[in-house]
Amino acid sequence: MVSTEGVTSCVLEAVLSHLLLSCALLFAAVAAICWYIRDSRTVDGLGRKCVFITGCDSGFGNLLARRLDRKGVRVIAACLTEEGAAALAAAASPALRTLLLDVTDSRRVARAAQVVRAEVGERGLWGLVNNAGRAVPIGPTEWMQKEDFDRVLDVNLVGVIDVTLRLLPLLKRARGRVVNVASVLGRLSLVGGGYCLSKWGVEAFSDSLRYQAGCSRVHPRICLTGCRLLPLPRRDMHHFGIKVSIIEPGFFKTAVTRLDLIEADLKRLWTRLPAHVRDSYGATYCDDYIKSQEFSMNLLCSSDLSKVTGCMEHALTARFPRTRYGAGWDAKLLWIPLSYLPSFVSDRFTSALLPSYGHK
Repeated sequence: MVSTEGVTSCVLEAVLSHLLLSCALLFAAVAAICWYIRDSRTVDGLGRKCVFITGCDSGFGNLLARRLDRKGVRVIAACLTEEGAAALAAAASPALRTLLLDVTDSRRVARAAQVVRAEVGERGLWGLVNNAGRAVPIGPTEWMQKEDFDRVLDVNLVGVIDVTLRLLPLLKRARGRVVNVASVLGRLSLVGGGYCLSKWGVEAFSDSLRYQAGCSRVHPRICLTGCRLLPLPRRDMHHFGIKVSIIEPGFFKTAVTRLDLIEADLKRLWTRLPAHVRDSYGATYCDDYIKSQEFSMNLLCSSDLSKVTGCMEHALTARFPRTRYGAGWDAKLLWIPLSYLPSFVSDRFTSALLPSYGHK
C-alpha cells in the first residue's frame, strides 16, 4: 500500500524536475480564474436600464426580450408584424413595450427613435440589439439579380446602420451597449446571395463603430522620416463610454433557417434562369442543391436558442463585455477555427458541401 508521504514526495519531485512546466500551468490556472472572475462581474441597476431590440417576432429577439423582461430590464421590442407583437406582449409582463418596425423604412426607423427617446428621457438608452435579419434569397451567385442582393442587404446591413445612427445619441447619453448580430457566415462565405455579404458588412460596421476615438485623447505620430501620420484610433469608443459587441451564431433553428422558405426560393431562382444556364449546371442540380442544404441544416442546426441569447445578455449586463461571441458548438469548433485556416482549406471544405456540376 502506497503511503501518503510517498505520494507527496513523488509529486514534489515531479514539480521540481519540471519547474518551468509547473510555473506555466500555475500561471495559466491563475489567469483562468482571474478571467472568470472578471467575466462574471455585472453592471448595477439593471432595473433602471432600457434596452431596444429589433426582430422580436420570433427567434433570438423574442427569447431575449422575454428573458430580459423577467430580469426586470425595461425592454422596447420592435416586431415586424402585429401578430408577432401581440404574441410577445401576451408572453411578457406589462412593463415590456412593443412597437412595429420595418428596419428598411427610414421613416419608421425615425419614428421608432422618437418613441425610444420619449421612453428613456435624459437617462438615455442602455442597450441596442440589432437582431432583425433575413436569409433568402440565398443560392449560387449566378442565379441572383441585383434586387435579390438588395432585399437582404437592406435588412441585414443598411437597416442595422440606420437604426444604430438614429439611436447613437441616446446610447452616448447612457454610455451604453451596442450588440450587433452577425454570423459565422460573416467569416466564411459558404453560400451566394446577400446574406454572407451583409454579415461581413455587420462585422466591419461594428469594428468601425468600436474604433471611433475621442480626438482629445489621440496624438499624431511622427515616422522616422519626419512625416506626420494619421492618429491611431482607440477601440471601444471609450471617449463616449459605449461598448460594441458582435454575436457570431452558428446554425440554429429560427425563421432565418426555415428549410421550406429556403427551398421554395431556390426553386423560384432556378425556374427563372435561362435554359442555357440551367443546362450548364445539369438538370438535377437544383434538387441536389436542396438536398445538400437539408443535410447540412439537419446536421448542424441547434434548437437551443439560449446559447445565443446568453451571449447577448452577457454583452448587455457584464461589466466587461467581450468584443466577439461565438455561439453554438459548430461556431466554436468548426466555423471560427476554419476561418483562420488558409483559404484553400475552407474552399475545399465548402466545395465538399455542394453537389457536383454538369449532371444532365
